[in-house]
Amino acid sequence: MKTNYELRYAAHPEDARHYDTARLRRDFLIERIFTPNEVNMVYSMYDRMIVGGAMPVSEELLLEAIDPLKAPYFTTRREVGIYNVGGPGAVRIGDECFELGFKEALYIGRGDRDVYFVSLDAAHPAKFFFNSTTAHAAYPCRKVTKADAVVAHMGSLETSNERNINKMLVNQVLPTCQLQMGMTELAVGSVWNTMPAHTHSRRMEAYFYFELPDDQTICHFMGEPEETRHIWMRGEQAILSPEWSIHSAAATHNYTFIWGMGGENLDYGDQDLTGPLR
Repeated sequence: MKTNYELRYAAHPEDARHYDTARLRRDFLIERIFTPNEVNMVYSMYDRMIVGGAMPVSEELLLEAIDPLKAPYFTTRREVGIYNVGGPGAVRIGDECFELGFKEALYIGRGDRDVYFVSLDAAHPAKFFFNSTTAHAAYPCRKVTKADAVVAHMGSLETSNERNINKMLVNQVLPTCQLQMGMTELAVGSVWNTMPAHTHSRRMEAYFYFELPDDQTICHFMGEPEETRHIWMRGEQAILSPEWSIHSAAATHNYTFIWGMGGENLDYGDQDLTGPLR
C-alpha cells in the first residue's frame, strides 16, 4: 500500500481575490481522491480538517498517522467520518469491524488503535471517502445509514434544485466533537445545490461530488459574495470551502455530494444567507 498526503495552507480572502485559475485549483481543488491500493489525503489548515480517500483492491489499507499529526495513531487526537461510495467494504477499528455498503457512513471516535480499509469484492472495490477533524473527547464508533438520517427535502424541479439532504454524521444522530457530515442527493433534472448561497463563518466545509457521469462536469462556486469565483470539476473530486466563502454548484447532470464541516459549533442551521452575488 501507499499513503500520499499534502498540506494546504489557509488564505486571506483579500489575497484569494487575486488568484488566477491555476492558483485557485491548486489551493482548493482536490483532484485525486481514489487510487487503487492507496490512501490519499489533504491536510488543510482550515480548521485542520483532513480530506481523503482510500481504495483497497488487492490488500487492506492502513489509515496511517502521517507525519504532520505527530501521533502514534491517526485517531490519537482525531475523529473520522467515512462514506463508502464504491462496492461492499469494511472498516476495522482495533477489535471492531463495520461493513459498509454503498452510501453508508461510519463515525470513528478518537483513540489509540489502528484503522484498516477492506474491500469485500476485489472486482468491485470499495471507495472510502473520509473527513477528519481534531477531537477533544472519545465518542463511540457507529455505523449510520440513510435510514438513520435526518432528511430535509428542499427545492423544486421548477428551480432545478430539488434535493434530499441526508444529515447522517451530525449531532442530531450521534455525538461528535466538531465533525458534521451529510449527503445531498439531487433529483433527476436538478443541477443546482445550496441555493440561495450562504456562508458560515464559524465552520469551514469540504464538498465531494460523485454519481456524475464521466462525460459530464460540475462548476463549483466559491469566494466572497461580492467576489465570486468558479472551479470546474469532475466526479469523485473534492473541494475545500473556507469559512469566508460561499459554497454552491451547478452541473450538466444531476449528482450527489457529501459535505463535511468542522469548526466552532455543531449547529447545522448556523449560516448567513448572502444577498445578490457578484
